[in-house]
Amino acid sequence: MGRYFGTDGIRGKAGSVVCAELAFKLGFHLKKSLNKTCVVIGYDTRASSQMLAYSVASGVLASGADVLMAGVVSTPMIAYYTRHKKTTGVMVTASHNPYYDNGLKVFNEGYKLTEKLETILEDHFDKSFPCQEEHFGKLFHSDDVTEWYKTLYKDLALEPINLSVGYDSANGANYLIAKHVIHSICDESYQINNQPDGKNTNLMCGSTHLEAIKELVHEKQFDIGLSFDGDGDRVLIVDHHQTVYDGDVIVYAIAKYLKSQNKLAKNTVVLTQMSNLGIIKAFHNLGIKTVLTPVGDKYVTEEILKNGYSLGGENSGHIILNEFIHTGDGLFVAVYVLMILQKLKVTLKSYVSEIAMYPQTLVNIENVDKSVLTTKAYQELKKKAQAELGEDAKLLIRASGTEPVIRVTISHPSEATVNRVVTLLVDGIKTIAKEALL
Repeated sequence: MGRYFGTDGIRGKAGSVVCAELAFKLGFHLKKSLNKTCVVIGYDTRASSQMLAYSVASGVLASGADVLMAGVVSTPMIAYYTRHKKTTGVMVTASHNPYYDNGLKVFNEGYKLTEKLETILEDHFDKSFPCQEEHFGKLFHSDDVTEWYKTLYKDLALEPINLSVGYDSANGANYLIAKHVIHSICDESYQINNQPDGKNTNLMCGSTHLEAIKELVHEKQFDIGLSFDGDGDRVLIVDHHQTVYDGDVIVYAIAKYLKSQNKLAKNTVVLTQMSNLGIIKAFHNLGIKTVLTPVGDKYVTEEILKNGYSLGGENSGHIILNEFIHTGDGLFVAVYVLMILQKLKVTLKSYVSEIAMYPQTLVNIENVDKSVLTTKAYQELKKKAQAELGEDAKLLIRASGTEPVIRVTISHPSEATVNRVVTLLVDGIKTIAKEALL
């Protein structure tokens, strides 16, 4: 990770870490760093998002470039627009984080910035930014981003979906576009958490809190439930059996369909190190190769681009269908899955029934200095855990690039072993961190 950019743009507490000054600097240096004369800006529903969006815009205008202000739109809408207009875009959002956080995601011609471009941009941040342009830029408000994004669904030539669908927009950025798209293809659909007030983004709802969509699906006896996150680039799915389908399983369903249509490029999917070992074995049994990257959808995207693959994703629900859009898009992926189920006349449960997931646990350790992962005591603790798990297992311990936590992920055929080793690690890391303070 860079000085400002993490695994998914710049992110932190709004007003202090992600402040107006930082947003202005980002906007001001975009023109010189990326050589673009117009920047499109969108934002989510957080209380701080408009302030930060117009701070970015002020920087862009001061640099002499123009601004197209798109208003409340999802992250993939900005990505899609920058791809087709060959321009740069900034999305003001902290994705799945609480409302008091915010962030800045930068897209260049449809893609998130590479680490090389992030470094170039960061190198300008500490330089002065005198407003010496002979001409300042102009600001325009437009619905062009939304109108362009709608064409993505026209290209699918969708038939009406004969399923009852509930969906949770997390009081976030896709609450408007999701209603338009889903209501246009589903006769029976119902949206919840679509009343943003600036402080309820992701609050006990959306893809990080599935209780809301589970309750809706159960109460109304819907066939399927979709749960998005605060900026609309993730989706998780629930069916009427209350079964949860994470990003790995959704990628599997899409890959299985694409393979049957001879459309899965190089017969390969890209996953991350967080992926369950059971899903990797299921891909192998299907004759599909898997490539694992570090956690972060930008790494998935880089692998897809480097090797010409067509599909990849994270179990958190970031899924990239590269033929259509170059970043995670929860709404598009959800509609694509509905299309598969409609065409094949199957349920999602039956379509992925051959998957045997390993017991897996993810624990977030809060209030611990991330430098603990560099200590000798931690390395010895990790070796002990790996010895207990053996070879038929997965252990991943990492500092989050989007939140102030250390994430511990363990997967193993035995649930008892998973629970025992995760307790060993979490307690051990907390003890090492505490002793370092003494």
